[in-house]
Formats: sequence, structure tokens, C-alpha cells
Amino acid sequence: MFYVIRLKKLGSAAGWLCFALAAFILLRAVSTVRVLRAVELLEEEPVLVIDAGHGGFDGGAIAVNGVRESDINLAIAQKLEVLAAFCGQRTVMTRSDDSRRTDLLSYSEHEDLVYRAELANQQPNAVFISIHQNFYPTTQPYGAQVLYADDPQSTRLGQLTQNNFVSCLQPENRRLAEPALKTLYLTAHVDCPAILVECGFLSNYNEMEKLMQDSYQTAIATVLLASYLQFLPEMNSL
Repeated sequence: MFYVIRLKKLGSAAGWLCFALAAFILLRAVSTVRVLRAVELLEEEPVLVIDAGHGGFDGGAIAVNGVRESDINLAIAQKLEVLAAFCGQRTVMTRSDDSRRTDLLSYSEHEDLVYRAELANQQPNAVFISIHQNFYPTTQPYGAQVLYADDPQSTRLGQLTQNNFVSCLQPENRRLAEPALKTLYLTAHVDCPAILVECGFLSNYNEMEKLMQDSYQTAIATVLLASYLQFLPEMNSL
């Protein structure tokens, strides 16, 4: 809509009032368009949903020295969040601490998994990475393994991440990325590209010691972020 103001036919005060009103309306319209476009652009940007597995009363696997899987998962997730922010990437954490798990009587593992999946599904253009540690009855198994959801995008992200673990961090690792079981709730119920990363075995003494080290956790977070960034240009073409 265009406003034509004929100042000569109006008194000076009335003319400037109309001019100011028209300018205000125009600026508001332009500002609204800019805000809406900014929201559209924000929604178009990918968001990395970082899931630190387990937490609170649910400690996950427990190493022989008493270290809980949930604590290592959170440490890696927090480092991944910092690295992603440094690289200008949007992130959402499914948990940043154990605050949602303080009441044992009301805690439900199923409800917590539902919450995590719904949080991921609320994010437009999301990619979901769930961080875990493995455990086995004997001490021999070692090495990271990536499980991916049943779709081409998740498959590609899973394979990239597994390959990067081997080439950059664990050259002796002979494990392959595999499809996640249908019974694995998160990868089965998250709508976006989704992987679950078993970063190593807490049942292997050497690997357990590494997984507890701040520098090694940072290295894992770096591999995860590098894989995510490598995947982004391919995401919409798969």
C-alpha cells in the first residue's frame, strides 16, 4: 500500500502528522518483513540435537572403578556443544545436567526417552546425535561403533561418523556402522537424521582410562562435530 500525502492541501501540523504516521506504518511493515525473514532463515538453518545418554538415577553402564556412563556421556556432549557454538552451529541439548531426574519415585525411563524424541522432533531441520558408552561381560571388546536410524540420511551420517572415528582416532578399530535395532526407542521415533554413538567400552580397562580423560573426550567431540559438518552439505540431497 502506498500513501500519498498532499502537504499543500493540509495545514503544516496536520501534514507532518500524516507524514509521520505513514512513515511509522511503513517502517513497521518493513521491520515485520525483516523479522519474519529472520525467523524463516533461522528455521532453515540446521540444528544439532545433542543427546547425552542416561543421567541422574539412570547411570547407564558402570565401570569397574565406579565411573558412570551417564557422566562421561554428558562430558562429551558438553564439549560437543561448545565446539559447535565455536563453529557457528545451532545446538539443542536434551539434558545439560541431571536436574530432570531428581525424583526417583516419579522417574520413568520411557517417559524420558519420549521427552528426548519429542524435543528433537520439535526442531526444524534437525540432526540428532545420541552419545553413549558400551559395555561387555569380558574385557576384550573395544572401539567406537555407530548405530543409525533406518533411512538414507541417517545411514550416511552413521557411516561418515564411523569412518572418521577409525581414520582420526581409532585406527585399530575394525567395527562397522550398523542399522539400529527397531527396539531402540530414540532412533526409531526421531523424525530427523539420527545416530547413536557408542564411543567405547567401559568394560575394557585401557579404553575406560581413555574415556575418562578430558583430552580424549574433546577428541571424540571433535570427531562428532567434524562428521556433522561433513554431512550437512549432503543432507538435503539424500
